[in-house]
Amino acid sequence: MSEIYLIVGLGNPGKQYENTRHNVGWRVLDRLAAKHGITFGKTEHKALTGSGTILGKKVLLAKPLTYMNLSGDAVQPLAHFYKIPSTQLLVIADDLDLPLGTLRIRKMGSSGGQNGLKHILQRMGNQVINRVRFGIGRPPGKMHAADYVLAPFKGDDDILAAEVADRAVLAVEAWLTDGVDIAMNRYNGTGEPKPKKEKPTEPAPETPPTT
Repeated sequence: MSEIYLIVGLGNPGKQYENTRHNVGWRVLDRLAAKHGITFGKTEHKALTGSGTILGKKVLLAKPLTYMNLSGDAVQPLAHFYKIPSTQLLVIADDLDLPLGTLRIRKMGSSGGQNGLKHILQRMGNQVINRVRFGIGRPPGKMHAADYVLAPFKGDDDILAAEVADRAVLAVEAWLTDGVDIAMNRYNGTGEPKPKKEKPTEPAPETPPTT
């Protein structure tokens, strides 16, 4: 089994897509890389990659350059080349069905309609793949979903998206150090992460009264 953990942020290459809703996976990956001094300096297997160490774990960060719908064409060859099992793969992607401000971490399941994740599951031949779903909400009114996901965050939404990206970084770190179940318990939902559970302290024995 490989010692490397593969962390993939989904998005589209190109300046015009940088701050769009569809590129929140890249946004989280950029913040994670900056926090831990990792640079994206290599292109391999149709992905821009950066390697390093996060909290004692060897990691390979990857941004597929295939455009969203063909993300599996980068992820599957990377996982195969580095002999990374699906349990050591994490995919960060946008989710239309979750409100902005919400994270949902899962260790298996369907794509939920996210085309990049769908293609990865198809190419990997396995649904037991960890993922961080970054809620972006549904398009307003009659706006088409394709136009909505390719539009940039603005105003308060942009501020909230930045806050959620920082929380997603913490969730990825928790996945690396504590495992997916603890990451799910601590970061699923909205708002501040749930604190680590501590064992209840035993009450001090009563001292018998002196006579």
